[in-house]
Amino acid sequence: MRVTVYGLWHLGCVSGACLAAKGHSVVGLDTDEMVVADLRNGKPPLHEPGLSDLIAREMAAKHLSFTTNAKAALEDAEILWVTYDTPVNERDEADVGFVRSQLERIKSVIKPGTLVLLSSQVPVGFTRDLERAWAGKDVHVAYSPENLRLGKAIEVFNNPERVIIGRRSPDDEAKLAALFSFCKRIEWMSVESAEMTKHALNAFLATSVALINELARLCEVTGADAKEVERGLKSEGRIGPKAYLAPGQAFAGGTLARDVNFLMQLGNQSHVSTPLFAGVLASNEAHKHWTRQRVSELLQGKAGNVAVLGLTYKPGTSTLRQSTSVDLCRWLSKQGMTIRAHDPAVTDLPENLQSIIQLCPDPRSALQGSDLAILATEWPEFKKLTADDFVQSMRHPRVLDPNWFLLDALGADSRITYLATGRGQKGEQK
Repeated sequence: MRVTVYGLWHLGCVSGACLAAKGHSVVGLDTDEMVVADLRNGKPPLHEPGLSDLIAREMAAKHLSFTTNAKAALEDAEILWVTYDTPVNERDEADVGFVRSQLERIKSVIKPGTLVLLSSQVPVGFTRDLERAWAGKDVHVAYSPENLRLGKAIEVFNNPERVIIGRRSPDDEAKLAALFSFCKRIEWMSVESAEMTKHALNAFLATSVALINELARLCEVTGADAKEVERGLKSEGRIGPKAYLAPGQAFAGGTLARDVNFLMQLGNQSHVSTPLFAGVLASNEAHKHWTRQRVSELLQGKAGNVAVLGLTYKPGTSTLRQSTSVDLCRWLSKQGMTIRAHDPAVTDLPENLQSIIQLCPDPRSALQGSDLAILATEWPEFKKLTADDFVQSMRHPRVLDPNWFLLDALGADSRITYLATGRGQKGEQK
């Protein structure tokens, strides 16, 4: 099929490259000339394992190309797949108008009969409104929520558990089934149900994270172990081992909170009460202070040298957008802390972070002379660190590990003060 992927950030680059690898003729379209120029040189806008090589292979095979010329990109397109990432502000509120404005920019060159497949993060009702606004253009509109995971995106795209698609007509269903022929399970539904499913999924995950973290804070004051509680929950048949229940950091990145906010906005507009969703955001906001409180306790309110291991939003990516670690570094700097950090995917810091973070070439140099180490992003490379690395490098071997990532290496070592969410200080445990 001839597919134009519009919006070349993470979702668009991965989807376009993977579709090209499956034999489709794919054109990547974006209004940002620099993004397109970099992609033509095989450089995606953020790190994703295997993506650069995949793009290079498919460009060489003539299955994939990139352009800023909307008219040329859409001239023969059977499907226009809209993959723009919806911007989110500091309050996790989405700028849906940005997605709509990008669609309006190309409206005049979309050919009659084109199927417009939306996967940008938009509120329920957006697709229906677009369809009504474009009623005279003779285009078909469908919605499929993105379900990629940073760091594992290619694997998830190629081997999805299922794909959710909202469509209007049998003709659209046949075309979309051909596009997703590699998927063993497609859940067909109305467009509105597909949009709502995206909100519901992320709201469920957000609720799960808030629940276990709230429980973890109670574990710390009762002598319970949050990891043992997690095991008790996941061994329950009505919950299961894959449940999103692991004590750790507050959810960040904008994705989960964005959809919870969508549901709250819908409730406000429709005069439907949504106290659960408001509570989830309030609980998560409260948990964001866990690391800061532990820093203050361990350093007794004094300034010191802090080693931060990991800066990216999550392992397997290079993006610093909506990163909990970056927010923490800004707070540490305001407390007068000296910050040395290492991240395997970060070789240069944005200008606004260069004055507050000293970037180190390896984790051991970041630990050197520090009074406290914080495991902020769970990069596999950090598993190579031993208790001796911390004891020998640090001035005071104190470690905050919210997600229990280095528990096996550090948790039982009496030389190290080791704190994890829901565990407390080692000496307080049974």
